[in-house]
Amino acid sequence: MMIRQARPEDDAAVRAVAEEAYAQYVAAIGRKPAPMTADYTALIAEGVLYVAETAPGEVGGFIVYFPQDGVMFLENIAVHSSAAGEGLGKALMAHCEDTARDIGLPAIELYTNEKMTANLSIYPHLGYVETGRREEDGFNRVYFRKAL
Repeated sequence: MMIRQARPEDDAAVRAVAEEAYAQYVAAIGRKPAPMTADYTALIAEGVLYVAETAPGEVGGFIVYFPQDGVMFLENIAVHSSAAGEGLGKALMAHCEDTARDIGLPAIELYTNEKMTANLSIYPHLGYVETGRREEDGFNRVYFRKAL
């Protein structure tokens, strides 16, 4: 596995991972989760999207993060079910944390939808602390923070 900055030719593969990874939540949320409608072309162009290749040219997962308000904001992470259990999610999270440390940021912040119940237990297991809940853009979001 290799993690690298996404390139324009990764756009379709990134969209496919997002669609597959988040489709399971459409019924619970009542509409497509935000990651299913994100502008991946723009995120790739901004240089804030990184992919995990499971083989040369094969995208098994991705992560979107960038500095914001003095911390690293982790906007999105997704792993295709075909790559589940291979450590891609953990490696992508570590990539984000390492980058934050390298540029001197003290913490990572993220949010997830309250209906994505698996995430509500995964993030605390990874050292994240819930910092709040609020509705934004019609979604009920749960915010987390991890000090580095």
